[in-house]
Amino acid sequence: MQRLGSLIPDGLNVLLNPQIGVPTPPLEVDEVVSCLKERWGVSYDLQLVVREGRLYLQLMWAYLEQQSFPLDERAYRLHLGEVIEVVNRLGLAQNVREWLFANTKKPRLGKAIGLHLKTDNRLDEFVL
Repeated sequence: MQRLGSLIPDGLNVLLNPQIGVPTPPLEVDEVVSCLKERWGVSYDLQLVVREGRLYLQLMWAYLEQQSFPLDERAYRLHLGEVIEVVNRLGLAQNVREWLFANTKKPRLGKAIGLHLKTDNRLDEFVL
């Protein structure tokens, strides 16, 4: 399992956007945090994970309001911003937005909830 941070180079968003010509607003940190708190009452962590050559967005069981959470609010928002930037550059903001609002599952200790981020083959050279 490999985590994907800011591995997508600048300018690649135009190449990777499968919905060119279909304008959808990009996701923003405030929107995602608000959705998480509305749906589940806490600010869950989001991670990008590469597994078996596929890219997933995972809603983790750890959350900002936990005493044991390793990040403070500023670091959490910066991390979330990096994850959201990758999603936006892939042109999948609307897919993730719909998933966040429609998802009925709740992460449990040791069990994240995942969304397969379906991309075209141009991402293959960046995902091992």
